[in-house]
Amino acid sequence: MGYRIVVVGATGNVGREMLNILDEREFPIEELAVLASRKSLGSEVSFGEKTLKTKDLDTFDFAGWDMALFAVGSDATKKYAPKAAAAGCVVIDNSSLYRYDPDVPLIVPEVNAEAIHGYSKKNIIANPNCSTAQMVVALKPLHDRATIKRVVVSTYQSVSGAGKGGADELWDQTKSIYNPTDDKPARQFTKQIAFNVIPHIDVFMEDGSTKEEWKMVAETKKIVDKNIKVTATCVRVPVFVGHSEAINIEFEDHLDEDEAREILREAPGIMVIDKREDGGYVTPVECVGDFATFISRIRQDSTIDNGLNLWCVSDNLRKGAALNAVQIAEVLGRECLKKG
Repeated sequence: MGYRIVVVGATGNVGREMLNILDEREFPIEELAVLASRKSLGSEVSFGEKTLKTKDLDTFDFAGWDMALFAVGSDATKKYAPKAAAAGCVVIDNSSLYRYDPDVPLIVPEVNAEAIHGYSKKNIIANPNCSTAQMVVALKPLHDRATIKRVVVSTYQSVSGAGKGGADELWDQTKSIYNPTDDKPARQFTKQIAFNVIPHIDVFMEDGSTKEEWKMVAETKKIVDKNIKVTATCVRVPVFVGHSEAINIEFEDHLDEDEAREILREAPGIMVIDKREDGGYVTPVECVGDFATFISRIRQDSTIDNGLNLWCVSDNLRKGAALNAVQIAEVLGRECLKKG
């Protein structure tokens, strides 16, 4: 027996990817509902070989449904997620709305699956920020071995992290550079994104960091260990899909790069591609469509006593959003709901 599943925001990039992954991973589904806002009502989405017509989120009754995977913004989530949760449908939310709520578990299944049992306090589970999700998958097995003191991370985040509008802007600006009469000013981003990088994601905070950078700090502490110190610089780059991160880690105990490489090779959700030769590493283009978090460039940091550097790449629409949500649903079904 399968589950009655709802995908909220099914016409967006992440919602469509959720449907793809539910199908690819053969998630046990008895019935599937795809919801969208009124402006997208009646539009069609694909689920395997089936074509499904979207229903109205505003009038949908969540009673009797097992799980709802939310892929809409915080405003819509704030309105509809409590309704679903109150009706007995467990919400798995991809927005930032509930991530820092102490009564809502923030889950990356490879890292802290055991925390999922806390879902019953509000019937809601939060999915982390895309840049955090891939980083903590890499940090957790190393932390278990040598205890991480401090992380310095610089991210190189693709435009798809800003939604369809971000990808459209990169595409339009790239074309306009070769056609000077067709000027495409920055709208989605604060500056030109084509052939450029922008050290600014989300809003600025009082201390000079951006909210994206703050998210990585707060979420790493909640998911992995509150004692880890994190400092981040988050940068938008002209890549369509795939986030990259240069991560510097300082440990309590010494960890040799060869041992770290073996630990990561054995860790769930990770693929190590680390050859010290031309092309012996993974780039965003190569990670698109893959489930794994790829780790390359593992090497000792000689400037501190117990330090390592590594390069981390993942498909942000998958592990950073849709895949992680489906993995949470799998754990929820296996550990808590136990149907089928």
